[in-house]
Amino acid sequence: MNTYDLSPLFRSTVGFDHLSQLIDSAFKMDERAVSYPPYNIAKLSEDDYEITMAVAGFRQNELNVTAEQNTLTVSGATAEKEEQGGKSYLHRGIAARSFERQFSLADHVKVVDAVLADGLLTLKLKREIPEESKPRKIAIATGALLEGKPKKAA
Repeated sequence: MNTYDLSPLFRSTVGFDHLSQLIDSAFKMDERAVSYPPYNIAKLSEDDYEITMAVAGFRQNELNVTAEQNTLTVSGATAEKEEQGGKSYLHRGIAARSFERQFSLADHVKVVDAVLADGLLTLKLKREIPEESKPRKIAIATGALLEGKPKKAA
């Protein structure tokens, strides 16, 4: 596996030190784990997003959605029973294996709703930037203002 030195990028940025960890984790992902369960991510508006996951065969009490810092984790665990209701399966095409999928969220993105309907788990996300984080105009003082103040004696 190749390793990349991203330190030149950090000379002109502030607060992106976790970027190298994200890139490393992307290279280490197991492709088989990435494919289950299938999901869609949609951008509904400038600040609204939706994640839809196909979780056929899972009940509401078998799914767990957790948001922690900038990570959204969706997991599912079902008791795998070979015989259910007196049935013996000859072929089982509906996957019922446990899973855990993590999504990295940008700053200020919150999960506002989770709905399970028709085998699809739909998660609504919204970016809510606090007022103190929004861009604001900074007044620039001139040298004339500073000269009018009395100087302190040494």
